[in-house]
Amino acid sequence: TVTRFGLNYEINNTEHHTKKLSKDQLIVRRGQPFTVKVELTQPFNPDLYPLTITAETGKHPSENLGTKSCFGIPDKISRSPSAKAVWKVELEKRSYPLTGSLNLTITPPADAPIGKYNLTARYRNEETLLATLVVLFNPWCPGRFVIFLSAASLQEYVLNEHGIIYSGSENYIRSVPWDFGQFEEDMVKICLKILDVNPKHLANAANDVSARCNPIYVSRVVSAMINSNDDYGVVEGRWSGPYSGGNEPTHWSGSYPILKHWYDINCQSVKYGQCWVFAGVMCSVMRLLGIPCRVITNFQSAHDNNKNLTIDVYHADYGVREKETKDSVWNFHVWLECWMTRTDLAKDGKYDGWQVVDPTPQEKSDGVYCCGPAPVKAILDGETDLKYDVPFVFAEVNADCIDWLCKADGTMMKMLSDTKSVGQNISTKTVGSNTRLDITDKYKFEYNGSPVENIQSEVKEETLLPGKGELEIPQRQIERSGHMRDCNNYNSLPLSAPDLSIPILVPFLVYHEHMVDSDSMKISAMVTDKLEPKNVYLAVNDVILLDPPISITVSKKLPSLSLCNHSVALFEEQLTH
Repeated sequence: TVTRFGLNYEINNTEHHTKKLSKDQLIVRRGQPFTVKVELTQPFNPDLYPLTITAETGKHPSENLGTKSCFGIPDKISRSPSAKAVWKVELEKRSYPLTGSLNLTITPPADAPIGKYNLTARYRNEETLLATLVVLFNPWCPGRFVIFLSAASLQEYVLNEHGIIYSGSENYIRSVPWDFGQFEEDMVKICLKILDVNPKHLANAANDVSARCNPIYVSRVVSAMINSNDDYGVVEGRWSGPYSGGNEPTHWSGSYPILKHWYDINCQSVKYGQCWVFAGVMCSVMRLLGIPCRVITNFQSAHDNNKNLTIDVYHADYGVREKETKDSVWNFHVWLECWMTRTDLAKDGKYDGWQVVDPTPQEKSDGVYCCGPAPVKAILDGETDLKYDVPFVFAEVNADCIDWLCKADGTMMKMLSDTKSVGQNISTKTVGSNTRLDITDKYKFEYNGSPVENIQSEVKEETLLPGKGELEIPQRQIERSGHMRDCNNYNSLPLSAPDLSIPILVPFLVYHEHMVDSDSMKISAMVTDKLEPKNVYLAVNDVILLDPPISITVSKKLPSLSLCNHSVALFEEQLTH
């Protein structure tokens, strides 16, 4: 019988890049061997008494589903012809069979479902539980689901606990630090819990666990589970206040406090988050599970509700109420890219590599609020017939914006058609550096000319004479959902010269209550030709409130980081009251 066994935690977890996850639990990556030591009470004679090992995961383990595998020494196991994900074991040369001391090398297959496994050994009709271990994806092992990434990229996209998420606008890009914390205490338990409470698992646990061999499936499940719209999701979204019963989205600076709180309150959603929170939390989960991923920010990101690749924006003539629309353009939106193969789309690897996955609940995909994985290569080439959700992501970076003027007589007049402003400065953190990497060319082909140049040339076609036009300038605050709130500040003045420089003063008292949930303002300038009222020209700009520089001076040299000390923080507030 088996009297003792050793799991070599430190050696195995180090070689499998999981040492930071646990010192007393075996956590391995599929497709890569790990070693265990087994002590028997009698000499080991495999021809007379074979050693059979069984690996099982899930509540309904099955060889045909790849959730159960029997293997041994010698490997004369009778298996089903349709058995999937077969494990292997080898007897190392440094074993001593005559004394019953065995050193075994066990290899989970590269297509094994990820999750928690029970490893049992059967010898001389006695069965012993060897270990409860966790199997994760292995980006260091190229195979059916994995393609090569450099060591530096794997360090960044799997092992790096600290990152940067970009926000603001295309003209003023902010760097926001984010702590992914994928190696924090209980993160393995938390992330596996996310998989176990997803609706597909609750509906059919056996098939769900079997499908966890595929990063495409897992990424869709996690994308749906990070938001709380359909399930026991982690984060509840809210795009404007009040944020009663929870925290403002800007409160969060890392994923672990959110995930730990969700786990501690029995899988009830944590309040509240917005796109960068959803993306940051999902990045932590995917990195822990072993799927390389990075956080992406798209500036001027379109939300095409009616799937016509057009964002219709309605502006009101003076005294006319604007028309409601579900289309919007967010000053920025954050999603993820995950690195995986897409043999479901092409066997030649055409669509392998980065895939857009978005946990922010915008539109349903197959009846669930999730998005992706959508191949970035397909988005670039405009192949909108491919799964998953390529048309939606394509519109986020390529939709045309059409501005309409709502007239008093109920008619609408097209003022501006902008085909280029959506999808600007698509950004992510650089590998091994805190600098910004612009990856717009991975999503869009280069365009010669800017939207501003197009607007200027359109206006110059019919030059307005001084005194013959009128300029209206409304100011509105931008909600993070992309929708507007009127600040009730409206200027109208005649054009007295061909070129005007007009200072716009927006008092703090006018906008402060509307800016609690945001830090940006949209300024629209609309020019109307009095002689030809049908000639209306529009220019729009997003204004970001700049963070004042802060200088922190420590009064004296700190003898120790654990000691209290005084410091002085200086900043200059330049707001006009």
